[in-house]
Amino acid sequence: MNHKQSLFWAIVLTAFFISPPLAFGFDPEAVTILKNSREEWQSLRLSNPEKTVDLNKAKLEDADLEGANLSNVSLVRAELSGANLNRANLQKTNLAMAFIKKADLKEADFSGASLTKANLKESFMKGASFSRANLQGANLRWAMLEAADLSQANLAGTVLFETNLENANLKGTNFKGSIFIDQANLSGALVSNNTIIPSGEKATPSWASIRKARFFREPDTEPPTYLTPPAPSMLKVQASEPDIRLKPNELKAKNDPGDSRNRQELLTEDVETWNSMREKNPELPITMKQEKLENADLKGVNLQQASMAGSDFEDANLDDALMNGADLSGSNFQKADMKAAQLHGAKLHKANFDRAFLKGSDLSNADLTEANLYGAIMTGTNLSGADLTGASLFDTDLEEADLSGAILKDVTMMDTNMNNAIISAETVLPSGKKATAGWAVQRGAIFRNP
Repeated sequence: MNHKQSLFWAIVLTAFFISPPLAFGFDPEAVTILKNSREEWQSLRLSNPEKTVDLNKAKLEDADLEGANLSNVSLVRAELSGANLNRANLQKTNLAMAFIKKADLKEADFSGASLTKANLKESFMKGASFSRANLQGANLRWAMLEAADLSQANLAGTVLFETNLENANLKGTNFKGSIFIDQANLSGALVSNNTIIPSGEKATPSWASIRKARFFREPDTEPPTYLTPPAPSMLKVQASEPDIRLKPNELKAKNDPGDSRNRQELLTEDVETWNSMREKNPELPITMKQEKLENADLKGVNLQQASMAGSDFEDANLDDALMNGADLSGSNFQKADMKAAQLHGAKLHKANFDRAFLKGSDLSNADLTEANLYGAIMTGTNLSGADLTGASLFDTDLEEADLSGAILKDVTMMDTNMNNAIISAETVLPSGKKATAGWAVQRGAIFRNP
């Protein structure tokens, strides 16, 4: 890391550490209005046309939002997969890192919007407008963008595997560093001399011809500047609108520079600096509930004592992670790599470890009540003193795991591999009784007296 990067993250973390913990997420009442009362939502937006509404991380899967006015709304890391956003107004909307998979976005207007690192996999966006939008690093795998307007849009670093860009307007589009563009369909697309190809060079007639695109020559232009989305603020309801349920001060501003947005970015992009800051400030609280960290590389991350209930770590790399004492209740670790992870005393009530790889991890004294450990690899895992009441151990591999003093009351144990696992006289069996040598031997486990 160079000096400038170190200085930048030092400033970010300093702001975070000197600021009080902030809640980060959507306002439930605003989401209710958006999902259930389109007329009320539209009226509210018309009365506050310039306000940037904070709906960060809103849960809007499969929502019917056709034609909704979402311009200037902040939907950072929002869940919009499967939603109907046909003909929606999303001008200048901040959808950074949002999940918009398999959504209907026909003729939606994303002009000037920010979709950096958004996941638009398999979404239907025929005829949508992305003019001057910033889609840097977005996932457009199998996305339908036929006849879409992507003029002067930033698609640098995007994934374009089998993306349909047939007849799309690509004049001035920046594809620098994008991948799989040769697997995308550019038939009939309009390419100009201002279009930047993945190599960073300008498109040529031959480049367009090879991809069955049309080439258009226009005056040379400089790449556009993509606007930084404004910070979200509260919506104020006019006094003349007493029937609107959204009251003043109920949508709180969450624009502090040290809030969860910066923390999440640091977690995913610079674990080393994150750990350094945590080491220097071990007593400061970390509250980052319902974080979206799927596929994140968090190897060795220090999340000790963090409050991250309901977070999503699916397919994440958490090998050697330090998570002792963390509150991860209800979190999703499906298929996560967690080799040698340290989770001593962690709160993991109803956590999902479906097919997670936990070989050699430390879950001693952890609360794993009602946790799903279906198919989890837990060979050599330390579960001594852990409470697994009501947990599912279906097809779980517990070979050589330490279950001394563990509570297994009401646990589902079907096809569970307990070969050479350690059972003690203090281990509580699914029946609620204390373990015996005979019970251990029947399952290939090793019984040890205190």
